Amino acid sequence: MNSRIGRHFLHIPGPSPVPERVMRAMDMPVIDHRGPDFKKLGEDVLEGCKAVFQTEGPVVIYPSSGTGAWEATIVNTLNPGDKVLMFETGQFATLWRQMAARWGIEVEFVSTDWRRGADPAIVEAKLSEDRSKTIKAVMVVHNETSTGVTSRIAEIRKAIDKAGHPALLLVDSISGLGSADLRHDEWGIDVTVSCSQKGLMLPPGLGFTAISEKALAASRSNTLPRSYWDWAEMLKPNASGFFPYTPATTLLYGLREAIAMLREEGLPDVFARHQRLAAATRAAVQGWGLEVLCQEPTEYSPVLTAVVMPEGSGADAFRKIVLDRFDMSLGAGLGKLADKIFRIGHLGETNDLTLMGALSGVEMGLHAAQIPHQRGGVLAAMTKLRSGLDD
Repeated sequence: MNSRIGRHFLHIPGPSPVPERVMRAMDMPVIDHRGPDFKKLGEDVLEGCKAVFQTEGPVVIYPSSGTGAWEATIVNTLNPGDKVLMFETGQFATLWRQMAARWGIEVEFVSTDWRRGADPAIVEAKLSEDRSKTIKAVMVVHNETSTGVTSRIAEIRKAIDKAGHPALLLVDSISGLGSADLRHDEWGIDVTVSCSQKGLMLPPGLGFTAISEKALAASRSNTLPRSYWDWAEMLKPNASGFFPYTPATTLLYGLREAIAMLREEGLPDVFARHQRLAAATRAAVQGWGLEVLCQEPTEYSPVLTAVVMPEGSGADAFRKIVLDRFDMSLGAGLGKLADKIFRIGHLGETNDLTLMGALSGVEMGLHAAQIPHQRGGVLAAMTKLRSGLDD
């Protein structure tokens, strides 16, 4: 049976479903991006982004994907031949490493099994050994979308400080921002990278870099070529609400509304909601007798849960059955996890009932695909959510 009645359930870990409020906000005519109406819009979103990143410093908004914001971070802060410390926490950390190498950056890449985050103890040890201060930056993926593992950024900052090292802290929070707690200023992050289609609940098309004073200082002396990505060229017109080239006006209307939604709920409550939904999802996985990929409980992602398939069962065939029979999209395994896991996104505009619908689809899909599992995962998730309401 192939049913397309009702709405499609999009439970990949981004792009996330776009709320009706945001879609309505974007349903606006394009305006003069040099005029007074745009000036107000630009000022609103540039200031509003600071609240989401939890920073007093500038946030640069690019018409780009998160990959563009990755590149902006590299070309504004580093020089060819610079050495950086990175961690192989998953597919996206691997891709960021590849990009850095293309720019002539020397990457010390700490291997992991993709089941845990960047280790603060290793950060401290590596930087303490670097007596000549040749490591210019520590580059970490905050929430690794391919694995469902969240690195402990605040602890990594403390490790850098304990080592007494001047390295920049460059953080990819592409899937973390707006869903997982991220405090740019308090945690001493120098650049936080993000994008529009995850916790900000927008369509793809905007990339962000939140920038510390230390990172700005580095950008004034580095030698990598840049034009489109140049922070200095962006920040000059941003000071009055404008951009140096044509911005994505309708997405900025949506961004203003998304920021309003996050501020109305309150960031602490947004983060608590995501933690609650993630805990319920893990309860469901345990109830099915399956395994969560992340092995460190302090690093469980509030954004998504990656589920390991039983030996001999393919994740892609299972996801196809779920899509064909129940019109629900689940995330694929990426890189060396291809066909070995599936990923359940529970970010953005997701609440208890939408999550329960998604988990019901997974449990029905496990049965339809004849995947070895136990029944009762949905009930375990419901029990977990109910206990949270009673607290």
